Amino acid sequence: MALPSDRCYLGFDFSTQQLKVVAVDDNLTIVHQSAVHFDTELPEYRTQGGVHVHSDRLTVTSPVLMWVKALDLILGKMKASGFDFSSVKALSGSGQQHGSVYWKEGSRQILRDMSPDKPLHELLESCFAVTDSPVWMDSSTTEQCQHLEQALGGAQQLADITGSRAYERFTGNQIAKIWKTDPGHYKQTERISLVSSFAASLFLGDYAAIDYSDGSGMNLMDISKKEWAQHCLGAVAPGLGGKLGTPLPSVAVLGSVSSYYVQRYGFSPDCKVIAFTGDNPGSLAGMRLQEGDIAISLGTSDTVFLWIQDPRPTVEGHIFCNPVDSQAYMALICFKNGSFTRERIREECAGGSWEEFSKALKATPVGNNGNIGIYFDVMEITPAAVGVHRVNGENDRVAGFPEEVEVRALIEGQFLAKRAHAEKLGYKILQETRVLATGGASSNKDILQVLADVFNAPVYTIDTANSACLGCAYRALHGVTVRERPYRIPESRRSGIRKEVWAMLELRVKERVVQSNCDSGQKGRHQPLLR
Repeated sequence: MALPSDRCYLGFDFSTQQLKVVAVDDNLTIVHQSAVHFDTELPEYRTQGGVHVHSDRLTVTSPVLMWVKALDLILGKMKASGFDFSSVKALSGSGQQHGSVYWKEGSRQILRDMSPDKPLHELLESCFAVTDSPVWMDSSTTEQCQHLEQALGGAQQLADITGSRAYERFTGNQIAKIWKTDPGHYKQTERISLVSSFAASLFLGDYAAIDYSDGSGMNLMDISKKEWAQHCLGAVAPGLGGKLGTPLPSVAVLGSVSSYYVQRYGFSPDCKVIAFTGDNPGSLAGMRLQEGDIAISLGTSDTVFLWIQDPRPTVEGHIFCNPVDSQAYMALICFKNGSFTRERIREECAGGSWEEFSKALKATPVGNNGNIGIYFDVMEITPAAVGVHRVNGENDRVAGFPEEVEVRALIEGQFLAKRAHAEKLGYKILQETRVLATGGASSNKDILQVLADVFNAPVYTIDTANSACLGCAYRALHGVTVRERPYRIPESRRSGIRKEVWAMLELRVKERVVQSNCDSGQKGRHQPLLR
């Protein structure tokens, strides 16, 4: 039975549209939640969806001071609610991946000398060389991406080093654009942070290191050596290494909270700041993935998260350093053609009814008698292709299928593609593999049955609301636990690492996962996910 706890751990998430916070106690029970919505609660910054979309429709930015003021607001809300900041033993957080912040010369001293008599946004209003930060939605750096790939010998060579080919939203290419178009502000920059390490800096009262996991989403880090790749730095901008600082493990304890928070809000001076990370790595922690697991989000677009040991980078998909175990990796693959495509086929082949859609899946055999379909209604990310392609059981291309066959061809085709691309990145289906499904389509058990058939593994559904935020609260607890009880595991025991890393937290979590109606032949061999 879980015992009551008078200690708690905070997880913040600086996402695109809002700032969220979750507090959990030693039993991982949520004891507080709060949020600040940028558009509605900070209207003076005139954002839509938390961003500014510029006239070229390619450049997308967010005001740095909006994020700072949001932290003022959320801490004020917590204080007004009677939240006891003195009970916080550690905090961590996440930020939208690929956003960057440019600290002006002299800002470090301002961070160190913050007066508790003033709000953060007043103290830091002159600290940023670039006042609107490029964020993940920006796609204006095609020229810089081409230059970086050419400098490194091609897209695959860049992926081999950094885990990904060059992407417009990745931070290295954003920095390269700023250096080219605004060299004066680049030269004024003392430190470049990611949104995650920027947020950690606010709490630390000093520049926080970029963590391995978020840093591996920049096209700048050698993911095998866990250090900046010098050829990448040189191809992006002069003196870049000094502006980025030295990356650290995602479980690193950066220090204690700034005295600003002790005096203004009543934090304990012993409250630790654990390295912040990106929102995708934070979600991996929030979903409590373990080695061998695969998480699939079935939403407007589909996203696959993987915990892997031996990655094989490709030009499709991304390999990041793992935020829970710095010796492991996580892979992420995005597919644009998700629920919109499923909904189109539902309208055309099932009379707009999910019930009829499910009947079609039940009426057709596993394997669909060899009929296979590929459905890319819009230009896909993985792979870069568009169009609808159908092949029948005789391996002949056909213009269409009967309605029931079309429904199964779509769902099997989507999941077969996910498995193929996952295995291409180094994922291996193990005896203990579990598939964790989330997102709107995960409520349909007949769709999940196809997922179980394709991966030959039991499928569980999981509620991932606020997963990045919650994952960072877990990581705060994880960070101080690692500090008190180092978890380095000998090579001979690597096979048990997925249990060791999280088991040391003695997780006592209420069951949040339900096994699907899985007839894959493995039912009964697996217990529900994490108790």
